[in-house]
Amino acid sequence: MAISDHSSTANCGSGDGSAGNHHLISRPEYVPNHISDPSYVRILDTTLRDGEQAPGAAMTTEQKLAVARLLAHLGVDIIEAGFPCSSPESFNAAKAIASEVGCQPLFADGHVPVIAVVARSNKKDIDTAWAAVRHARRPRVNTFIATSEIHMKHKLRMSKEEVVKTAAEMVAYARSLGCADVAFAAEDAGRSDREFLYHVLNEVIKAGAGTIIIPDTVGYNLPCEFANLIADVKKHTVGAIIATHCHNDLGFATANTLAGAEAGARQLEVTINGIGERAGNAALEEVVMAINCRRELLGGLHTSIATRHIMAASKMVAEFTGLYVQPHKAIVGLNAFAMKDGVLKFRGTYEIISPEDIGLSRSNESGIVLGKLSGRHALRARLLKLGYDINGKELDDIFNFSNDDIKALVNHENVQFQGIWSLGDLQVTYGTNGFCTVTVKLISHDREEKIACSIGENPVVAAYKAINDIVEIPVTLKEYVNSAMEGIDALKRQLGSLYVWIAMTQPCRIVLLFVEVQQGRTLSFLVFKHT
Repeated sequence: MAISDHSSTANCGSGDGSAGNHHLISRPEYVPNHISDPSYVRILDTTLRDGEQAPGAAMTTEQKLAVARLLAHLGVDIIEAGFPCSSPESFNAAKAIASEVGCQPLFADGHVPVIAVVARSNKKDIDTAWAAVRHARRPRVNTFIATSEIHMKHKLRMSKEEVVKTAAEMVAYARSLGCADVAFAAEDAGRSDREFLYHVLNEVIKAGAGTIIIPDTVGYNLPCEFANLIADVKKHTVGAIIATHCHNDLGFATANTLAGAEAGARQLEVTINGIGERAGNAALEEVVMAINCRRELLGGLHTSIATRHIMAASKMVAEFTGLYVQPHKAIVGLNAFAMKDGVLKFRGTYEIISPEDIGLSRSNESGIVLGKLSGRHALRARLLKLGYDINGKELDDIFNFSNDDIKALVNHENVQFQGIWSLGDLQVTYGTNGFCTVTVKLISHDREEKIACSIGENPVVAAYKAINDIVEIPVTLKEYVNSAMEGIDALKRQLGSLYVWIAMTQPCRIVLLFVEVQQGRTLSFLVFKHT
């Protein structure tokens, strides 16, 4: 049995802010169709395959390599590196990941993840998939074909007999190429006829599939249904590991995944931040932390995920894809650890997970959010700790900042407090030729209102021009991130250790904007608040 030094903390409910009970997690030696520890759950991350199917979420090969390295550091058992037959870029990225991340340990724990790729049930796809992944130490090919009546009739136009024959033959073909680890996914299993599903699964197991994947492809099942499905598959099949692959169309992806694990699934397919086509997939951070927190109710299930790397993975994926996490997202959202003052008296009143468990520190820029009103005393306490005695309106105007942010706000060499403006209004009008008009109303510190209107090729450029006209200080746009979501919802610029986010959604909310002048010196800054 291989031992990993990945530590997962499960101090849920303690609320004492401690790092939890760190312990060595036993990672069973990898055997494709068997796990020696009946309570061990393999984690397959499909961010680089299913996650990338989210509109606009395409990543470069270098970005995919960076994500794969971090997934290996996170401790995932299997990285699904892509769909090589879909494009030359996908093939090259999967091959690069297999050749680097899948060949040798990148970190001190010695863990080398299985590198998997997806192929439809045809020889061309399987040949391409095997060519992409064969150089990994532990390569896997995941084949799939639909098994539901609606898919067989309207998409495949195949009979049940043809589906069974194709599924089994293509698993056998993948094994014949030299791939010792072949998985099979019964697409839309959640809506498939049970007896037919059992028949298909048993035939692919006979053909050499070591893992059978039960997808809730359209997110249709309720947790009770999906648990029964997994339990029935377990009862009617033998010789393969059962895996879940749940989509979030009805909001049950995480719940269904956990229900499947409790019912006997021992491979859980997830993505970072829950990204994926349509409404997304089961989120790795939610599934893993739920297993950590409620292990006693899940029969002692455990993983080898190093949870302290969760936040780093979340931020990297959000940055690379442009799919930013909503503030109220479980585990990794901005507000996930935003507590009122009462939590400082006894954190256990509201805090079931310690931020340190997922790689956050209470003392850095990613620490506990300080609310404008409820966190006022806590914010002042932090200011006093840093040596600044700030009170009154100036204290109210500062919110959601880290220690470094606060230092920048109160350091007179970098900031002039008289430069603070608040946002009165912002309107965006789109023209027929691609240009848009932005009208901005700013309110100065002495309550004087100023309005400016500007035209630009996009709302960000037009807004900056209008702001320039009012404050008469040229703004330098350092970096612009065009999100995959409709409109402009992410703009980021970095100034030293400060990460400044500007969101322009409906309704518009510009959190913070620094104005940079000549020689890199910050003369003033603007604070915009949507009210």
